[in-house]
Amino acid sequence: MTPQQKKNLKALLIAGIALGVSSSLAIFAVPLYRIFCQVTGYGGTTQEAKAADRPVLDRVMQVRFDGSVDPHLPWRFHPLQQVETVKVGETGIAYYEATNLSDRPITGAAVYNVTPHKAGLYFAKIQCFCFTEQTLQPGETVKMGVTYFVDPAIAEDPNMDGVSEITLSYTFYFRKYADEPKATAKAAVATE
Repeated sequence: MTPQQKKNLKALLIAGIALGVSSSLAIFAVPLYRIFCQVTGYGGTTQEAKAADRPVLDRVMQVRFDGSVDPHLPWRFHPLQQVETVKVGETGIAYYEATNLSDRPITGAAVYNVTPHKAGLYFAKIQCFCFTEQTLQPGETVKMGVTYFVDPAIAEDPNMDGVSEITLSYTFYFRKYADEPKATAKAAVATE
């Protein structure tokens, strides 16, 4: 092999590795960002909690609900209520509705956040459709719930004194066509 061929081979190998790394980052960006936010609370990511005894305070919170869908996912998704009023520490339940508008079974995953972002540390979900991927059959409509509470520790944080409204937002993303292998579904998303 000539020195020029070795140089070309080395450049091709580096380009291939860079392409592989960037493709992997693109495929796993949503799940990795979700994990990062859940661990750090970044971007208003809520906390997961177990149902437990906790005090219910007189302080009242307005909880607003929002839902959107990534353009690659042919679903309609929206909250069934716009706002709920709960006391801090009180358990609330909200429902969302999702419809698969395509002619194929599709699996989606919901990413969530809370605004104001500083309230994310105090907004806890006991049960949520966002904890697992959701598969909808063609034309299927499902009602999905989230059970939550605002942690009473919010009352001890002076930075939270002016907060009386929290918005819980979800965005559903395409994960895979449920009727084909996972590798093929990833390729379909990458080419859309």
